[in-house]
Amino acid sequence: MTQVPALLDHLFRHSAGQMVATLARVFGPEHLELAEEVVQDALITAMQQWTLRGIPANPRGWLFQVARNRALDQLRRDANLRGKESEVARAFAGGSTSDDGSPAFAHELRDDQLRMMLMCAHPAIPAESRIALILKTVGGFSVDEIARAFLTKKETIAQRIVRAKKLIREERIPLELPSRSELPSRVATLLDVIYLMFNEGYSALARDVSAEAIRLGRALADHPATCGPAPDALLALMLLQAARLPARIDAAGELAILAEQDRDQWDQQLLVDGLHTLSRAAAGNRLTAYHVEAAIAACHAAAPSFEETDWRAIVGHYDVLLELKPSPVVALNRAVAIAMAESPAAGIAAIESISAHPALRDYLPLFATLGELWLRNGDSARAAEYFTRALELPGSMTEKRFLLRKLTAARA
Repeated sequence: MTQVPALLDHLFRHSAGQMVATLARVFGPEHLELAEEVVQDALITAMQQWTLRGIPANPRGWLFQVARNRALDQLRRDANLRGKESEVARAFAGGSTSDDGSPAFAHELRDDQLRMMLMCAHPAIPAESRIALILKTVGGFSVDEIARAFLTKKETIAQRIVRAKKLIREERIPLELPSRSELPSRVATLLDVIYLMFNEGYSALARDVSAEAIRLGRALADHPATCGPAPDALLALMLLQAARLPARIDAAGELAILAEQDRDQWDQQLLVDGLHTLSRAAAGNRLTAYHVEAAIAACHAAAPSFEETDWRAIVGHYDVLLELKPSPVVALNRAVAIAMAESPAAGIAAIESISAHPALRDYLPLFATLGELWLRNGDSARAAEYFTRALELPGSMTEKRFLLRKLTAARA
């Protein structure tokens, strides 16, 4: 039953956050950890039983039914929660499903999930803890994955999540939609979280994760309470980037960078949707970092080939982005655009000004980029040094194979 772990990972990404959110509403947000334990127990039970007995005809419905039963067991054991059995029964509606395979109560689940995300974005919780908590409870990310996305230690992330849960209990933060005046700041936090989620899926070639981020982004962009230019801009950015996912792995199963991608494999419908959404995002007079990043993605989408890309326009967009969102990663991407617009040497010079930044000390893309630029600049020995350094850092097997291929080319 080798497909069981993959299926459970898929269900965890798509359903665990919804179940946790619904149980937290029933139990009360102060019992968030209990809600997480119930869902985790349901997943463990699925792993054990499906491995022995096979995967049920309706895996998601089965999982929701088990979570419902585990929740009822907890309610009967906890005197403080007794009397909520009927709420659990109504919330999980017996695990029935609609025609498309989603739970018949999917609308209620989505509302619970939105409320959970907005609760976790409460201003009483420090910004870095809000993002970590949402990624963990709603996005289904592990502490290790969140630490990698933040370029920080997993112990730090674990502490942030613990502190956030403690604040929810101590401040009695309700699981409900915030007031109209509070909503904009909380939506801004959610956009950051969704983009982190998308980037994690995109870099790891995990389409489920990227698709879930797009789903959440679309939910914010379409909901009357949260819609607006910024959610539209983020959604456009994700759609335009996701359109390239089919071409990121070549026919041999290897990672293909932008210069190597077969653009005929790009998802044309996603490109059309992304450009349309970007046009919609132009409403209003506020320019966000998402608008600028989406404009960069649109430059790539409009180019007939890698060589015909308007790199000077992209450098200009990165100049604006650095003003809106100064970060070493943005500066690194700008340096790549400079290398394409001018020369590899110019790109290397731009990187040298930021390479000492602490956040880039163990950042694999920095060393991979330097290896590529030195290779293009004619210094194979130095390129090999940087590819070797990149190989020493944590990365996926796909990334490792790509770097080995580059190292071999540099040593040839």
